[in-house]
Amino acid sequence: MNDSEILSEIRRTLTLEAEAILATSRTLSGDWVKATKLLEAALERGGKIVVTGIGKSGKIASKIAATLSSTGSEAIYLHPTEGLHGDLGFVRAQDAVLAFSYTGNTEELLRIIPAFKTLKTPLIAVTGNLRSRLAEFSDAVIDASVTQEACPHNLAPTTSTTLSLAIGDALAITLMKLRKFDAESFARNHPGGSLGRKMNLSVADMMQKGDAVGCVSDETPMDQVVIMATQKRLGAVLVVQDKKLLGLITDGDIRKALRHRERFFQMKAAEVMTKNPTTAIPEMPARDAIALMENRTSQISVLPVVDRDGNWLGLLRLHDLLQSF
Repeated sequence: MNDSEILSEIRRTLTLEAEAILATSRTLSGDWVKATKLLEAALERGGKIVVTGIGKSGKIASKIAATLSSTGSEAIYLHPTEGLHGDLGFVRAQDAVLAFSYTGNTEELLRIIPAFKTLKTPLIAVTGNLRSRLAEFSDAVIDASVTQEACPHNLAPTTSTTLSLAIGDALAITLMKLRKFDAESFARNHPGGSLGRKMNLSVADMMQKGDAVGCVSDETPMDQVVIMATQKRLGAVLVVQDKKLLGLITDGDIRKALRHRERFFQMKAAEVMTKNPTTAIPEMPARDAIALMENRTSQISVLPVVDRDGNWLGLLRLHDLLQSF
């Protein structure tokens, strides 16, 4: 295959799989609503979602169980064969079962269905065969049929597994919204991840403080301000009187003031500083501080941190925030 043929094959596969998802989105039935409500009801009564499947469908089921759990819907993956050898013991009547099988006639999966029926556990099928035995035994059936696999021999599960994955994601996200699982809840489930850090870090966690911050008085000559800014290397110095914040001088302010040429060295900090600068308080979430810096006509890269009485506590840099996130 030449380069053009390689790109053509990649494009064909992506197009087939995308079209399968779009086709399904245009033909949603009431069973989607029924399935979602059965899953929600199980969670509301203190149950969990048991996701099952075997082979390629099993790998999709395992991923969907993880997605459900991370988005606020308690879920576990049940391997049908392991279920036959004891793992069915963790399935309860208050649970709901979400089963993935393209043919809907996979023997290992069908053999564990009687246990669900005995418990009267709701069963939702995601299958490409609406006349299958799995569909027959299910309380709600989601159509996951595709017209063609991306595999050129129409054998390897490709388009069908992509569609099943998208169906599982759609159910997980819908449940997430129904159950009002917000960003803060997500962060609690992912404290070590990027979102967890974004949601849990405060300005106090990220600010430069103490001797790391350069401070000058309003009467400090600008040549001394430049020396202080160079020593501290934070992009700004605070103009203070005792602990009270009077203003801020950024590196950009210094560059602008240098346009005065020789007069620059007769200028005092009060002439160059930004009075009443935008500030942050230590308990502010770090994500809100980023928005404060960026969601404005002219972006800023530093924020003085003050207490509620206007006393300075530190300096927050956008650079530090972005590195942590």
